[in-house]
Order: sequence, then C-alpha cells, then structure tokens
Amino acid sequence: MASLAFSSFFLFILLSLSASSSEAGSIGINYGRVANDLPPPSKVVELLKTQGLNRVKLYDTDATVLTALANSGIKVVVAMPNELLSSAAADQSFTDAWVKANISGYYPATQIEAIAVGNEVFVDPKNTTKFLVPAMKNVHASLAKYNLDNSIKISSPIALSSLQSSYPTSSGSFKTELVEPVIKPMLDFLRQTGSYLMVNAYPFFAYSANSDKISLDYALFKENPGVVDSGNGLRYSNLFDAQIDAVFAAMSALQYDDVKITVSETGWPSLGDSNEIGASEDNAASYNGNLVRRVLNGSGTPLRPKDPLNVFLFALFNENQKPGPTSERNYGLFYPTEKKVYDIPLTVGAASGVGKSQVPVSGDVSTTSHRGQTWCVANGDSSEKKLQAAIDYACGEGGADCTPIQPGATCYNPNTLEAHASYAFNSYYQKKSRATGTCDFGGSAYVVTQPPKYGNCEFPTGY
Repeated sequence: MASLAFSSFFLFILLSLSASSSEAGSIGINYGRVANDLPPPSKVVELLKTQGLNRVKLYDTDATVLTALANSGIKVVVAMPNELLSSAAADQSFTDAWVKANISGYYPATQIEAIAVGNEVFVDPKNTTKFLVPAMKNVHASLAKYNLDNSIKISSPIALSSLQSSYPTSSGSFKTELVEPVIKPMLDFLRQTGSYLMVNAYPFFAYSANSDKISLDYALFKENPGVVDSGNGLRYSNLFDAQIDAVFAAMSALQYDDVKITVSETGWPSLGDSNEIGASEDNAASYNGNLVRRVLNGSGTPLRPKDPLNVFLFALFNENQKPGPTSERNYGLFYPTEKKVYDIPLTVGAASGVGKSQVPVSGDVSTTSHRGQTWCVANGDSSEKKLQAAIDYACGEGGADCTPIQPGATCYNPNTLEAHASYAFNSYYQKKSRATGTCDFGGSAYVVTQPPKYGNCEFPTGY
C-alpha cells in the first residue's frame, strides 16, 4: 500500500467535505432572450428537459415562455424589471394587478418558485435603489392576497460591487452608503419572509482584471495551492467560494447569519475581446463544468459548509443583441441552433462520472441489478499526489478499513494507486452511510451505480 505521507491542504478540503451533512445543491440556468435568432419557447422547454435542467430563471414574465413552461416539471424564477420598481413601490394596486396578470394566472401549472424584484438595482444608472424594498414588500403583500406568499419567495439579485470589501474574504462588508437605506431593510424582509438573498457572482471579472495576481487555476476550480484567509485561517481552493463567503461575511457583520444565499448568476464567456483576459471556450468549459461538479457534490462553502449551494448558470444561449464587449454575447452553453458551445455535465449522474464511464476502466462490472446501491471510486484523471493525499486521509483520520489493501491481503492486487484509492474511498463512503458529499475527496472520487471489482476484490456496500 502507498505511504501515509500527508498533505495538509487536501486534509482541509476533505475535512470540510466530511463535515458537511447538507443535501446536494442544485443547478439551474438563466434563460435570457436578448437575441433575434433563438428557438421558440416550446423548443427551449424540450431542450431544458433533455439536458436534465429542472430550474430556470427568467428576466421578465413573458406570457409565451410561462405558458410553454406549464406542466413541464421545471421550477421557474420570474422577474419584475427595474423600470417597474417605482410604480410597484408607490402603489399597492399596481402590484396587485401585476401579480394577477403575471403570476396567479399561471401558477401552479407553471411552477413559479420565486420573483426577482429588479436586477442589480444598486448599479442601475436610473437610481432605482430607493424603490427596491417598498416594491418587494408590495409584491409580497399582493401574493398574500392570492395565498401565494408561502409558495413563492421574493428576493432581488445583487452584484458583488455592492461590497465595500471582499478581500480577504473574512473582511467582507457592504458599502456604507447602502447599509442603512437598503441592505438592512432588505435582509430584514428576507428574514421575515423566509426568503434568501440572490447574488450574481462572476470570478471571471475578478480574474480578467487581476490576472497578474489571481491564479487561473484558482479561478477555474483546478488543482492549486489555495489561498489562506488571513482573518479566519480558512483555506480557499477556488475564487467562487471566496466571493460567496465574502457576502456571507458581510451579512454576518450586520447580524444576518441566518439568511441564506442563492447564486442567481455566474458564468464564464467562451469568447471575448483581446483585452478580456481569460475569455475562451476551454476556460468556460472548465469553469462551468467544475462548478457544476462542485455544487452537486453537496458541500457548502468554508464559512457555511452545511448550506447546499443553489446556483443558476449564466446563460442558456449566446444572445446576439446584448450590448457591450464581445464577452456579453458569448456566455451561453448553447448556440441558438441548440448545438452545445462546449460539453459539460449538468446533472448528478453526469457530474459524478467526471466525463468518464460510470465504472473504472480497469475494473470489471457486475451485470446483476443493484437498485438503489452506490459505490465510491477514484477518479483516474486525478494526480498521483492528490490520490495519495486522499488515501492517507481516508485510511487515517477518515476511519476507512484499509486492511484489505495491505500487502498480501485480499484487495492488495492489483497493486495500483487507483485501485487502492477506490477501495479506501468506498470504505469511507460506506462507513459514512453514503451521505452526500462523502464521495468527492477534493474532486478525486465519484459515485457509481454498479459494483466495481478489481481482481478478486469485492467492494463492501455497508459496515
């Protein structure tokens, strides 16, 4: 068996994963329509279904789209545009009529789960910030008239530019001029209604503007040394987690530790102008693909390890009429023809396979039915260093039964790092009752639904 040299970096990742008892997070997608060449909504709904996407976020309440989504099983977040906020804030009868026309007439056939009141209002050049919370309260009161206030949440997406400080992560704080007028009243409202804060987070912007200081691997969820927060000692293995925890830290500083976050937008462009450093198809595939795996493994952020991450990718399509730099028109996972811009996993099954078959290529697969049973195996694409560190943890503090992979024991052969890691990871996974998040090991493992078998070694399904 390989040596027990230990890596503190991987120990941190593994401990934070094993400490998580959360359910897996969810992946949804933003369906923007600033384009003149998109397929009709009925075809878009079929595309969402074929991709296994069951949550979608819109930027309006378009009747054709909401009708197409009826009885589809897809949960929907709709939006009240910024230009309606002043009217919504001023007059309850306005929101009554808006809810009647745009919400109650479609629900429950169309599974509207939330309303985004405005979008990045604090950076709206038309200065609509003062209308935001009154508008949110009026929309909520209008929902109550239709007995929908418990079924449909109200929130409003904020940009990371609303933070005064975000580095180090533990120093996260909101801009002073926003705290009393709007941040605290909004967080009060979210707390009172059992809702959550929507956050638009784009590591791409931070990397592109600071590529001389920020590692690309750190931005893309790839293997890297990580960044230790000088304030709380937590180690961050990716920029996304650091950005989200900066918002959590900002809320905590105002005593709103109980309010949760949904990431309402995040993505990476597949094409950009020459000055948009990092915009490329390969980087977009790495960011979004690794993000999906990271979300679906069930672990939260270092500050909130037990809170599942719920994320809406931006965006479904490339939108050819969006203004601004080239990147703005190239965030889509799909071309308007419905062809993929690049191929990434979007569901638990696809993400667990890490782009591979569902069993190790070096092992045999039983053809017997094993309904409901799962095993944990090593990702052969992981580096030897990463696999070794994960084995050391699993067989050490993790408590896995690694006796069978000792020299001369039943599972020592084949004497390969991947085979030994698979046995150790599965032992740990089974001892943890196959809980979500216990088969990841920093991206070095994934779940399979058929029993792997290396040589004469049989993998246990429980202890």
